[in-house]
Amino acid sequence: RTLKISDTGIGMTKKQLKENLGTLAKSGTSEFLAKMQGNDKDVLNQIGQFGVGFYSVFLVADKVTVASKSNEEEDQYVWMSDVNDFTIAKDPRGNTLGRGTEITLYLKSDAAEFLNEKKLKELVHKYSQFITFPIQVWSAHEREVDELEDEVVVEEKQEKAKQTVYEWEQVNTQKPIWTRDPKQVSESEHDEFYKSLTLDSESPISYSHSKGEGEIEFRSVLYIPRYLSEKFYQTMQDVKPIKLFVKRVFISDDFELLPKWLAFLRGLVDADDMPLNVSRETLQKHRNLRIITRHLVKKALDMFNQLAQSDPEKYKIFLSQYGSMLKYGAIEDASYRKKLTSLLRFASSHNTSAYTSSLDDYISRAKANQKSIYFMTGSSISEIEQSPYIESLLARGYEILYFTDPIDETFVEQIPGYNGKQFANIAKGELDLPDDVNTKDLEEKYKPLADWLKDTLFEHIEKVTISQRLTTSPIAIVASKHGLSGHAQRILDAQGQQQNARNPQMEMMLESLRSQKKILEINPKHPIMEKLLAKVEEESVPEDMTNLIQLMYETTSIRSGFPLKDVNQFTSRVEGLIRKNIGISMLEQAKVNVKKAEEKSEEERLADEELKKTNIIYDDDPIEHDEL
Repeated sequence: RTLKISDTGIGMTKKQLKENLGTLAKSGTSEFLAKMQGNDKDVLNQIGQFGVGFYSVFLVADKVTVASKSNEEEDQYVWMSDVNDFTIAKDPRGNTLGRGTEITLYLKSDAAEFLNEKKLKELVHKYSQFITFPIQVWSAHEREVDELEDEVVVEEKQEKAKQTVYEWEQVNTQKPIWTRDPKQVSESEHDEFYKSLTLDSESPISYSHSKGEGEIEFRSVLYIPRYLSEKFYQTMQDVKPIKLFVKRVFISDDFELLPKWLAFLRGLVDADDMPLNVSRETLQKHRNLRIITRHLVKKALDMFNQLAQSDPEKYKIFLSQYGSMLKYGAIEDASYRKKLTSLLRFASSHNTSAYTSSLDDYISRAKANQKSIYFMTGSSISEIEQSPYIESLLARGYEILYFTDPIDETFVEQIPGYNGKQFANIAKGELDLPDDVNTKDLEEKYKPLADWLKDTLFEHIEKVTISQRLTTSPIAIVASKHGLSGHAQRILDAQGQQQNARNPQMEMMLESLRSQKKILEINPKHPIMEKLLAKVEEESVPEDMTNLIQLMYETTSIRSGFPLKDVNQFTSRVEGLIRKNIGISMLEQAKVNVKKAEEKSEEERLADEELKKTNIIYDDDPIEHDEL
């Protein structure tokens, strides 16, 4: 079981074989580069400066021989080692190489996979795909040949026979486009290279091709994939977006060269100088990698901004796929928070199309003395547009941002503000408007009704206030400043259903949040509130009014996005209202006349017992079913 690797390089003399291969961690490359100080090292681009890589052959080989011929000597020499010792002797075969080196690995029994042609090609493609020098593998190919080659004339079409032939096949055909001047690489070349690098069938949305100079020289290429993987969020911790190369040789994709919020990008970094003779953990903390990371983040943000300015429609595609990741970055990374926030786009009451308004756009359209950025969260724009919370703001001419991404509410809670303006969730707390009217007189006037409503709805509400939000709706249900909006509560409930079975603490937290009492706001100009106030003051509230107020509270909860605590009570109240209006008593029930199903016969029961004995479970145990 031998594997041979040969080249037509400069070869080594007997002395060089001893110095370079007979001493652990002796690197011929580093010595060669030292001698070339002052010359054009960019042309050389050598790798292997650490001297320990060669000895990895003994992980898969019991013995290794290195035959080498240098122009500095007439004879060809062979270095041989079984890891314990080595010998150097004149090659008895004579000069078979002309010039160069041939390495022969005598593989261990458990390393036979390295004799597989496909495996060798995979290794070359992974680690040396972009090496300038051609790397060829002795490969088998099938060719069609004529079965009757000696016949001069054959009227009927000859059958073609297939013959296996062996020949050298170059594996590293992809060129390292990142080594070229970025201005000289076309978009189509980047598309082709991206597909080769990632095996993606779609072209990227955009790319960034740059060169880093200064303390460390490196080149980088970043790509934005057209679509986010369906399983991205489940596998985000294991994503390996950036490949690290050193002088075009692949080193690893395990290093965290990008923060998690940029893990959707794909690309590579090719550095000229990295300490590869250290552990992965040490290298991850190395100063050079930190410099590269800062450069990549800057180039990524520049790429996003340029895309936003040059192609707004394509930028909408980008945000539809990756906008949540930018918000995640703004939450997690304060150093990039303002830049990331400026890159976001939202729908609003000014333009309900998704990803159209930046926060700068919103502020430019703000009203005089407006101190807040008003927003409303919901599962869709249509849901938000039907919400009672937006009535007064829209009537007064204020613009409202429409947040429909599940992460939006968490995002704004972590952002102190933007360009001097604070975010204001119009579904929570008190609404501070520049032109607020004084409600003291109205509060005094409606105090009897407020007290009655608080007593009637004591299980649900903390207090009753005069609303600044409403124009056409009679009431609104508002969370406290530090409470959960209806949209946020629905999201947490959905998450809790998946997790609370495994996490009792999560269920306790959710239950605590669900039980928080809300604020009931009343519209003093609505006829229902005016009539109710009069009834309360006259002490002539109808007996069934309590039930109707409960029903109005529940319907408003639904409209405000809050889940109902007791759906059965709600449906009973709706049914009761219908019964009353069409004159049917609550005591009158449906006439039920249903025939009961027959019990099993003795024969069927015995058959079931026999079936149990065979232990067949068709749904849960398909293996036993197949065996039977």
